[in-house]
Amino acid sequence: MAAGSPHTESPRQEHSSSPAVGHTDNPAHTVMDKLLGLLRIRIKRGLNLAVRDVRSSDPYVVVRMDTQRMKTRVIRKDVNPEWNEDMTLSVTDPEQPVLVEVYDHDTFSMDDSMGNAEFDIRPFVEALKIHPTGLPNGTRIKTIQPSRSNCLVEESSVVWRDGKIMQDMCLRLKNVECGELQVQLQWIDLPGSKAL
Repeated sequence: MAAGSPHTESPRQEHSSSPAVGHTDNPAHTVMDKLLGLLRIRIKRGLNLAVRDVRSSDPYVVVRMDTQRMKTRVIRKDVNPEWNEDMTLSVTDPEQPVLVEVYDHDTFSMDDSMGNAEFDIRPFVEALKIHPTGLPNGTRIKTIQPSRSNCLVEESSVVWRDGKIMQDMCLRLKNVECGELQVQLQWIDLPGSKAL
């Protein structure tokens, strides 16, 4: 048949059963399509954590958001441990809370719970939407007060520091007799991620 005749099929018509451009069944692409950015959570330190062994504890922290789970290293025999470890989570839904759980590592039995706390990242994400630039270092963008609906020990501010938006929080652990956890949030924009 001559080129351009009405009976010539284009390559696109020959492969009509293939997915449309931009569509994929690959779950990695689906996550990337929904990805807003990355949340870096620095687990700084624990304060006055509960004793679960004879005179001390061997604490570590587990961070969960949706199906993601990350864990710090174990610090031996310390109820005031300093981790200063960064955990990076993919954020696709800012409505998902972050859960932090503290455990005492035991060698010959199940690890003991040392409490948990949950926090909402929506106030942090709202501050990101402002897109501050040129603000003086240390400028408060938003302040969150402690309430019955959050685990904050004291007010927590979202601040512009060193060209980044950060939030320091001190969380009171629940379901335990004592203990607090200091954490810091920082946002990481990714090229190609959905804009906030």
